[in-house]
Order: sequence, then structure tokens, then C-alpha cells
Amino acid sequence: MNGIVSDPKIAKHRGVWGWVLISLLIAVIVLAVIGEIMVHRAMPILKGRVIETLSARFNSRVEMDGFSVSVLKGLEVSGDGLRIYPEDEVVAAGAKDPLIALGHFSFHANLLGLFVKPMRVGTVYVKDMAIHIPPREMRQQAPKGQRHIGKIKILVDEIVFDDSKLIIGTIKPDKDPKDFEMSRIVMRNVGPDEPWKYDATLVNAIPKGDIHATGTFGPWNNDSPGDSSVTGRYTFDHVDLNTIKGIGGMLSSVGEFSGQLNKIVVDGTTETPNFSLDTANHGVPLHTKFHAIVDGTSGDTYLQPVDARLGGSDFTCSGAVVNIKGKGHTIDLDVNIPAGQIQDFLQLAVKTSPVVMTGRLQMKTKLHIRPGPESVSKKIGLKGGFTLRQIHFTNPEVEDKVDMLSLRAQGDPKAAKPGAEDVYSQMVGQFVMADGKLSFNKLDYTLPGADVSLAGEYTLNGERFEFEGKVRTKARVSQMVASKWKSILLKPVDPFFKKDGAGAVIPVKVSGTRSAPKFGLDLGHKGKKDREEQSGK
Repeated sequence: MNGIVSDPKIAKHRGVWGWVLISLLIAVIVLAVIGEIMVHRAMPILKGRVIETLSARFNSRVEMDGFSVSVLKGLEVSGDGLRIYPEDEVVAAGAKDPLIALGHFSFHANLLGLFVKPMRVGTVYVKDMAIHIPPREMRQQAPKGQRHIGKIKILVDEIVFDDSKLIIGTIKPDKDPKDFEMSRIVMRNVGPDEPWKYDATLVNAIPKGDIHATGTFGPWNNDSPGDSSVTGRYTFDHVDLNTIKGIGGMLSSVGEFSGQLNKIVVDGTTETPNFSLDTANHGVPLHTKFHAIVDGTSGDTYLQPVDARLGGSDFTCSGAVVNIKGKGHTIDLDVNIPAGQIQDFLQLAVKTSPVVMTGRLQMKTKLHIRPGPESVSKKIGLKGGFTLRQIHFTNPEVEDKVDMLSLRAQGDPKAAKPGAEDVYSQMVGQFVMADGKLSFNKLDYTLPGADVSLAGEYTLNGERFEFEGKVRTKARVSQMVASKWKSILLKPVDPFFKKDGAGAVIPVKVSGTRSAPKFGLDLGHKGKKDREEQSGK
């Protein structure tokens, strides 16, 4: 008999599997419905918690463009275009930008967190955050308002910020807003009333270098964010000083800081093995240890003081680095060199090599670097006084002339020959350095047997110098020549040069270049002076 034979066992199994499949399908549908319900219920709950928590924390109005929740792996929350505005009173005083703006944020939480208050979140990830701190004057003008009604409903253990910036506003016409770019910041223990621990990494633009800092920030001061506390330690590595026009070298720095955002006390050191200026391009090792007060709201820095060592010379400086709107920074420092080596500073500033002289340097000067796009060597200015002792000229021809002048001035002309024993001399002067040259309105040069008083200028590239003045000698003119007959012939001239108790007062002129100096009498200068004295000028 042809037909289908039914097996009761097979039919039974088929029925069981059918019920299983139907049950699974029903379960999936139920879970989907429950998930949909949870998403729809969780979204407004979580969005409200985020907004209420931030509004209560910052006492501010909060807006958000986009918000989404997924329950596939717990609570996956993300949002876009979050804005936290300054207090209403500060907005009324003129603040326009949001206090804090987030491009995107996301975090994960346990489903049970929906039923717990406050809800705890492990890590919040934030991209493209911008903090705009209104000017201090704007915040001070605003009357104190009442706090927004709300509670902290979300507690966060850690926040990771990528590609953020801090902008501190100003209403001062000579100041630009201060802009800090931060590539990555990790903040931990982000509570409402305790300092936040942070780990920050950023690339400094000028001079270009890598900054890493760890420490604490806050608690955040709603009424005056610039008064929020900050502490930390930093490293500043691979700093390319060549990104500052006119300066060269690779710098590294370590230090620590504490205080408030608008008054940060910084103590640190710097090491630059090959510091240079473009006037010479000679690398000289530079080490500094500094104590500074930094106004983070303006970028102004007050050095109090800096202990430095350039080559083998120790010196100190103090003063200010002040931000000028649209131009950069102006630098004003008082520099004191109690016992340095002139060759260290000449090697840094003057292109000629070897340096023109060696000696012991004592100097006090005011340094000014104006703002602007020009090279530092063109913007730098110095004004002060100095004393040089144990001077020795590195050019043998120059040193020979100095040695022979000393011997002749002492009345020993026969010994005045090239290669004579070197004499050490002393120089005292008042100077101004600007536009690539040194100008001396007073330069007194003393060596055995003679005092030289000069005025003139010297270009930092060593290409030209021009000085004129007088030489006072111990010996008379007739005693400064080796030939007996010349000495006899010059005796009648002695009275014309003998003056003020000196054996002779001789007008001189020094000019030329480092490689080809010229020394000579300046009789025309003497005649001019005599005529001025006779005419009463």
C-alpha cells in the first residue's frame, strides 16, 4: 500500500522543536519590545540627568543638540553639541560664547544605574572641547545670582579629553585672548567638591615642544573660573628654539607649579646645550633655574628671578614677559653679571671667530625685546654699564699694538716690538645695543702707562668699528720713540701735548674691521676740540 507512514516519535519531536522556535521568537520580540521601551524611557531619563547634573555643577544653562542611547551592551550613551553657558548674570554683562562646548561625548553605564541615584559612570570620553573663560572684569561686574535648582545625579570616575582648548578672554585693548591647545587630558576622581587629578599631554606651538603635566585642578570656581586652583609637575621636551625667529637650540625643562589659574607659581630648570642667536650662530650651553609668577588668564609672566649660566658665566635676571595684543610679547629684564667671562657673551652675540677678546666681565644692563615678526637679534636692545678686567685680544696684531702702546706710554719704546710680553688691560664703559650694533658714549680703557677714553660703535657682525677719543700717557711724546734723534726733534712738541699732569694727551682714532684694524692719531679731532675750547663751546 503506497502512502505516508506516520511515526509518532518523529511527530512528537517536531512539535517540541516547533514550540521551542516559537518561544524563542516570542522572547526575541518581547526583549525587543522591552529594549525599545527601555531606550525610550532611558533616553529622556539619562538626558535629564546629564543636563541637571551639569546645570547644578556649573550653575548654568545647558543645551544639547543630539543625544542617543543603546541598550545592547548595557547603557551606551553619546551626545553631540553640548553647551554649558556662563551664569546668566555674566551673559548679561556681555559674555557671548558658551563657557564649555563639547563636540562629542560618550560613556557606558550599567542598566541598574537607571534605578540608582546618583548614577556612577566609569569613564566619559570627550572630543573637541572648548572652554571659554569670560574676562575677569566681566565676571566681576555681574551681580551674584542664585544657584540653579538641581542635584548632582551622575558621578564620574574619569574623563578623557581629546583635542581640547582653553580660551581665556580679555576686554583689555592691548591684550589678545589666551589660547591653549591640549591634545589629550585624562582627569580622575571628578567630584563636585574635590580637586580633580589630571594627566595632560600637549604640543606647544612656539617654541615647538612636547609638554606633559600631572597634578590636580579645582575645585572649579563657578563665580570666577580664573581663581580655580591648579598644581602639578611638568616636563617640556624636544623644544625647538629655532621656531622663534633669531634663536636656535634644543631646550628641555622640568619643574613644578601651584596656585590659581590667574596666579601660578612656577619653579623649574632649563637645559639648552647649544643656545644660539642668529647674529653669530655659535652654540653656547645655557642652564637656568627660575622662579616665576604666571598669569594663566593673560599669559603674562613675571621672573623673580632667573639664575643662569651661559658657558662659564653665571648671571641673574628678573623682569616681565608681557603679552601685547596682535603683536606677541614684549620682554623687559634687569640683568646682572657679577663675574662673567666676556668671551661667552661675545661667542653668543658676535659672528667673528675666535672672539675679539677674553677677560673678566662685570655688567648690569636692562634688556628689552620688542614684539613683532622680526628676528630676535633685530628686536633686542640693551642699555647699561660694564667693567672688563684682564683683557686679552685674540688677534695677535691687535694685541701687539696694545702691548707696544703700553710700553711706549711707559717710556720704554725700545721694548715696543711685535711679540712683546702681553699686558692685561681694563675697560669701563656705558653702552647701548640696538639694531645690530653696540654704541659706546663712554669707554675708558686702562693699560700700564696709558688711559684711553673713547666713544664710538661696533657692529655685532664684526664688519666695522669706529672709535675716537684721547690717550693719556705717563711718558712725554719725545719719550715714546726709540730713535735718539727723533726724540730730540720731538722735544719741542712735548708742551703741546702735555696736559692735566699727564706726560701727553694724544687724540686717537681706531677704525676698520676685526681682520684689518687701523690705529692712528686724530690730529684733526684735536684741532677741532682746541678751536671749540677757544671759542667757548
